[in-house]
Amino acid sequence: MAVTDTLRREEAGTLPFSRIFLAIGGIYVAQSLVSGLTFQSLPAILRSSGLPLDQIGLLSLGLLPWALKFLWAPAVERIRIGSANGSRFVVGIGQAIVAAALLSLAFIPLSDFPLLLAVLLLAAAAAATIDIACDGFAVDQLAENRRGWGNTAQVGGSYLGFMLGGGAYLWGVSQVGFPTATLWLIVALLVLSLPFVLLARAERPVAAHAPHIPSLRFALARPEVRTGLLLVVLGGIGPRISASLTGPFLIDRGVDLGVVGILNGTASLTAGLAGTVIGGAVVHWLGARRAAVTALGLDVLALLALLGVSQVASPPLPLLIAALLGLTTAMAIGFVALYALLMGASSPRQAGVDFTLFQCADASTATAAGLAGGMLAASFGYSAVFGLAGATAAAAAMAAIGLTRRIENASQGA
Repeated sequence: MAVTDTLRREEAGTLPFSRIFLAIGGIYVAQSLVSGLTFQSLPAILRSSGLPLDQIGLLSLGLLPWALKFLWAPAVERIRIGSANGSRFVVGIGQAIVAAALLSLAFIPLSDFPLLLAVLLLAAAAAATIDIACDGFAVDQLAENRRGWGNTAQVGGSYLGFMLGGGAYLWGVSQVGFPTATLWLIVALLVLSLPFVLLARAERPVAAHAPHIPSLRFALARPEVRTGLLLVVLGGIGPRISASLTGPFLIDRGVDLGVVGILNGTASLTAGLAGTVIGGAVVHWLGARRAAVTALGLDVLALLALLGVSQVASPPLPLLIAALLGLTTAMAIGFVALYALLMGASSPRQAGVDFTLFQCADASTATAAGLAGGMLAASFGYSAVFGLAGATAAAAAMAAIGLTRRIENASQGA
């Protein structure tokens, strides 16, 4: 590892951890409010207003900024590391754009779908840009022994924000109407942003080391980044394929739609939040590398359990619920453990770029796995797909033993 990277890595953790935890957690909740609004609440609201399904399906375009944000990550990172308060500037401007977009959303007629979609894409692009700066800030400020808990704030905040934007917001619309509920959402977003904006004033000064221009080329030239990208893709295929099928699987096994809604909402949220806390503890106890391998092993066990349930003709509801929540919990543990490891693989000279690449690889894997899962299940059935997912996860867990060691050694300059 370059001397510059080593020096800047030693400067991590200069702010109180409790304040960092609150700051990045608040930003992740705020970001996911927008995602929950876009992908859960608005489809229901628009359908109730009579919009056709083919138009509503276009809301999935809101995923594009999250999959493509690596393209502008270097430019954002140059701004972020170019001044002592760069992270604060990017996040503050980004949240102002999101708030303005949501404010205009409150006054756009639901029948004007093209304008509605354009505003949502603007909000999604701003939120994805905020994510670049927030992640770079987290890598800069979290000491190695705090990364697991830092990722607990990130992943847990995402679960919580998605639930609020997709559940609580929808309830608010039913009670006070679309415009007023949207104004409430804006207030929540701004309040959640305050801890970060206030904390980032204390961000450490720009280091007086050799200047560096963040770039994708620099990231991809580093072996730990290339290995990390491979690990993200391999480790995500099995769980992502299966997660995309759990809802249809439960319906086809005779579970009531309302029960599926509860499982996908409150129950999955609870399991996900529990998984993030467990993941933080596992990283703290075992270290990031061993925790990542352990988490991939838990994915294998969860997928094998799902495979076993799929082979029962009429499985009891508690067994179905246990299998679903087991997979949700295992995936949440995996997110925390893997990203704690990948924080260490991100260069302190351009942490926002490197970490963004990992996240975009994960988003792309989730999209491709979701599409593949549906087609495979239609052709071969659930059991075959869950079996394939389990085998893929087992291969990934075995490969991870060597891959995680390579990442750790490269990150430490070995």
